[in-house]
Order: sequence, then structure tokens, then C-alpha cells
Amino acid sequence: MTKGTPSMGKMVKKTHIRCRRCGRRSYHVQKKRCASCGFGETARMRGYNWNKRTHD
Repeated sequence: MTKGTPSMGKMVKKTHIRCRRCGRRSYHVQKKRCASCGFGETARMRGYNWNKRTHD
């Protein structure tokens, strides 16, 4: 029942792998969804208005 350093050695599982659509290492293996482009959940590219660049 050790919670410190020995437990940290077991945290070597991959959570994200390379996405087939955007190519970034953002595809979550268990959720089956890309955190960057949204692949796996929707046909549209993931994007938000707060992330859009404005040209002045």
C-alpha cells in the first residue's frame, strides 16, 4: 500500500497515440477521440471561436 515513488513506475501506459486525421499525438486510446481535431466523434474538424485567429 505504498503511494509514493514505487507507484510512479506503473504509470507507463500510453493514453494518446498519433491521430490518423491530423497527425498529432492527440488521439486518446480509451476514449477513441482526438483531442486536437475531434476525429472519432464527429465528421467536422474540432474548433472553437475563442481559438480562431483574427486579422486586423
